Amino acid sequence: MRYNRFRWERLALLVVSAALVIFGLSKLIGYGRDLAASRRTAKELRQVYQANTPVAPVETAASTALPETVAPVITAAQNTKVAQASSAPTFAPAPRLGAIAYPGNSKLRVSGRFKALRRENRDIIGWLSIGKMLDEAVLRRDNEYYMTHDARGDKNVNGALFLDASISLNTRPHTLLIYGHNMKSGAMFGCLRNYENISFYQNSPFISFDSLYEEGRYVVFAAGIVSTEPSRWHYVDFYALGSDDIRERQMAIDALISASVNTCNIDVRPEDQLLALVTCVSRDDERRVVAARRIRYGEDEAVLKELAERSRKR
Repeated sequence: MRYNRFRWERLALLVVSAALVIFGLSKLIGYGRDLAASRRTAKELRQVYQANTPVAPVETAASTALPETVAPVITAAQNTKVAQASSAPTFAPAPRLGAIAYPGNSKLRVSGRFKALRRENRDIIGWLSIGKMLDEAVLRRDNEYYMTHDARGDKNVNGALFLDASISLNTRPHTLLIYGHNMKSGAMFGCLRNYENISFYQNSPFISFDSLYEEGRYVVFAAGIVSTEPSRWHYVDFYALGSDDIRERQMAIDALISASVNTCNIDVRPEDQLLALVTCVSRDDERRVVAARRIRYGEDEAVLKELAERSRKR
């Protein structure tokens, strides 16, 4: 009797173990299938994008970068004059960035290559490239759909890269927030961990992001893991990062630089257009962020590259 009971328990254990193995294998096969589909979709869209790229000489940063905006500054002397002109107490308003039209494209003409891409998926609004490491479409719908769908809109665990839904492209955004999964395969934003390697950053400090309405080159100034919890020392306020308030932006920029694993020598101003690539990590209240700013009018990429090469690991 006791022997039969032992045999049945052993058989039940074997059945459960076999079921777990089968379940694990099916998951692995599913992940592999989704990864292959994701790469196939990216390749097909890349062919569409590149086929419609105008053939022209490669432009330098000085010719492609656009004039920087100047933040309004209120001097102490101006504040004194205002105070003297009125008997009532006055408070200087916080300086804010104004809306910026796309230089040379105020009517929001969509380029030919994005017209072709949007025939594949109307949600495509940009293209993100980081050397040979990343070359993907960026989409915009809401902040959930492309966590579970690829760039064609098919279900896929790898998801796709997507712009924060709150960001309008009717004028040039002060900050571009782009999200993607931190895949162990390195797909999507799984590759961002490379920026925490100082030699990788020194060799690859530039990011290209082209939107429907303009092209853009950016230089990385911070990379690391930040917190979404205000009580933690490496907290970064993403709302402030996207704000038009000069002081809020400066505080968010300072927080990003403090959390960076590398000491970057690239200077950043709150009036610079910012690009933040954001992905999850093991803790729910943390994010891995690679932050860059737009290359300014007249800047030489070779000089910026030299500055990046002087960066050191903290």
